Amino acid sequence: MGIFRATATVAGIIIGASIFVQPSVVLRHVPGAAGAYAAWALAGGLTLIGALVAAELASAYPRSGGVYVFLSEAYSPAAGFLWGWAMFWSMHSGIVAAIAVVLGRYVAWLVPLSGAGAKAVAIGTILALSAVAYRGARESSALQAALTVAKVGAIVAIVVLGFALGPVAGHAPVSAAGAPPGIGGSGLAGFVLAVGAGLFAFGGWHMVTYTAGETVAPEKTIPRALVIGTLLVTACYLALNAVYFRLLPLETVRTSTRVAADAADAALGHGGGTVMAGVVVLSTLGALNGIVLTGPRVYHAMARDGLLFTWLGDVHERFRTPHRAIALQAVWASILVATGTYETLFARVVYTEWIFFAMMAVGLVMLRARPGYAPRFLLRGSPVLPLLFAAASLVVVAIQVASAPGASLGGLLLVALGLPVYYGRRARG
Repeated sequence: MGIFRATATVAGIIIGASIFVQPSVVLRHVPGAAGAYAAWALAGGLTLIGALVAAELASAYPRSGGVYVFLSEAYSPAAGFLWGWAMFWSMHSGIVAAIAVVLGRYVAWLVPLSGAGAKAVAIGTILALSAVAYRGARESSALQAALTVAKVGAIVAIVVLGFALGPVAGHAPVSAAGAPPGIGGSGLAGFVLAVGAGLFAFGGWHMVTYTAGETVAPEKTIPRALVIGTLLVTACYLALNAVYFRLLPLETVRTSTRVAADAADAALGHGGGTVMAGVVVLSTLGALNGIVLTGPRVYHAMARDGLLFTWLGDVHERFRTPHRAIALQAVWASILVATGTYETLFARVVYTEWIFFAMMAVGLVMLRARPGYAPRFLLRGSPVLPLLFAAASLVVVAIQVASAPGASLGGLLLVALGLPVYYGRRARG
């Protein structure tokens, strides 16, 4: 992958379905558009800092595996193994399953399908995209580039049409100028919750680092792709929020469960929701393709390092891909879709990735003090910015633990179960 396809991977993975529903969640924690804009901007800024942390580490360790490699180098192989363990059983496979289910539901909006039919679409899409990834990173990244260009083009069209058509009768515009003074009457706690909700929509920014081994000049390409991709997504998100606030009353945005479809209906009539459903299908397909492509590179790297079954480290003789890791991910994600267990697993464990992100940021500070650490890209503002990102990551964790302590404990336990597996594997040689 070159810079264009790597950037498409960053942006294409981040922009999934969340931006079409999450603005309502953000606005529930702040009283007006000004607070919402501030929350989205800060979420984008924090994501950019995390991307810059990953960019420096990727330039220092330009090999496939990404966060797994960074944690292994900064702490120990055990830390890297726990990341990969949580990835396979829930964090990554669960994301594949969850996005595929969303895609299936929106396809069912366009074409009448039963619940079983929507699940069949979800599983079929996982298998089809896995087949493309199986054939090669070149083919999969080309598809990723095409889907990302299409979805960003669709977002631009939505923004242009939203402002060109203007507020529809009965839909008074709401702007930052008309919002209550200050960040929000909900106070600092509400604003922090809003930022956390916004960060959820930026998930996946780190995944391009998994494919460093198949990227042209990764020590240069990946940092550039992370920065450009994150800035592009932040701009798209702020623009979409501006359209929602222009077309819909503030209270409608706050209470809606499908704010993008409501905005489309306001601008185009009742057929707008169908158009938006098509955009969501396109967007989720692009995110799913990038996630299917990147994850198996971590399992391949772990097998290469002797932490997983050696057969998972095999590379296809013809296609030069980690074909067995791709197939295993496809099978497990499909099982999660078919059984519906992804919802419980994902909800319990997804927040734990922020613990690892905090460790990654602190690890960068630690690595800078070690001899032999020679990144090609340096994050300016260290150690302040990495530690700020680490603190923000732990705030996200604290919010989750406070809101669902029982489920959070179960998630931590699932991650911790990887330790005896790791040490058992090491003991067997």
